Amino acid sequence: MLLFEPLTLGNVTLRNRIAVSPMCEYSAIDGVPNDWHMVHLGSRAVGGAGLVFTEATAVSPEGRISLGDTGLWNDTQQAAWARIARFVASQGAAPGIQLAHAGRKGSTQVPWDGGKALPAGQGGWTPVAPSALPFAGDYPMPAALDAAGIAKVVADFAAATVRARDAGFRVVEIHAAHGYLLHEFLSPLSNRRDDAYGGTLVNRARLLREVVAAVRNAWPAPAPLVVRVSATDWAQGGWDIDECVDLARWLKQDGVDLIDCSSGGTVPNAAIPVGPGYQVPFAARIRREAGIATGAVGMITEARQADDILVRGDADLILLARELLRDPYFPRRAAAELGVKIEAPVQYGRAW
Repeated sequence: MLLFEPLTLGNVTLRNRIAVSPMCEYSAIDGVPNDWHMVHLGSRAVGGAGLVFTEATAVSPEGRISLGDTGLWNDTQQAAWARIARFVASQGAAPGIQLAHAGRKGSTQVPWDGGKALPAGQGGWTPVAPSALPFAGDYPMPAALDAAGIAKVVADFAAATVRARDAGFRVVEIHAAHGYLLHEFLSPLSNRRDDAYGGTLVNRARLLREVVAAVRNAWPAPAPLVVRVSATDWAQGGWDIDECVDLARWLKQDGVDLIDCSSGGTVPNAAIPVGPGYQVPFAARIRREAGIATGAVGMITEARQADDILVRGDADLILLARELLRDPYFPRRAAAELGVKIEAPVQYGRAW
């Protein structure tokens, strides 16, 4: 069963091909992860995943979605992450971190408080974006980044990468999906610039590639580097799979090891045909046409479904989100269903 075969990415060999997809918990204070994050991530390492990604972790205060986001721009945050990374690694999983900048989707309330614009009097800030276009009418108006602002974004990703290395993470993922800053530059729907960062695909991809180069410099090969993309905006005139395949070819040249293939997020109310494995064809096409390893994510909920994706050659890694929220021990259940014996922590051995 391929789902439980090891996967080598750079200098890291995962014990299986199940990864915990980044899932925002909106439970940090001043960007510092806490006991909730330890239990959330640690239990999924105990549960048998091969790779455990943190939630989207902001590279700067203005890069947060909300005040509840985790961050990695200071020593306190780094120390808190180091504790979590050590525990995840102690359970046999590779600790991975997703580094992110929310762009125009920043300065919002946490979802259970409505998720809309966060007033300045409640800690809000002016978010930044490629162009001064809000995500939606009830979102904050962003400021268009100038040259200095763009340079700061690149430097912030590089600095956070150094902190990730020092905190003990083994895999870094750059978040360039779901309508956040790097995706905003890629999409013609959110990027209306007429300078070197707008217009053609080469220009719209420039910031992401600069970030990748800066991160790769701080995180030299063979340390694994992953990029999460939205393969399509699901909207007329937006970013699409054809451009994403071209981007993936460039990212492979830039030293990226795997493309994590999601979709959507640039515009509200996009018509997305959600269903079992609905994003898998994107991972399959990028893998086939760009010649790079891919991860499949989205409505993958069954062991046999996940294994079949790998057997068909549609992806190299399976990322699970909601299913692992429902059951942190999904990998152990999947192994039993597929007839594979995997090790359990000695404390839990009597259950398996």
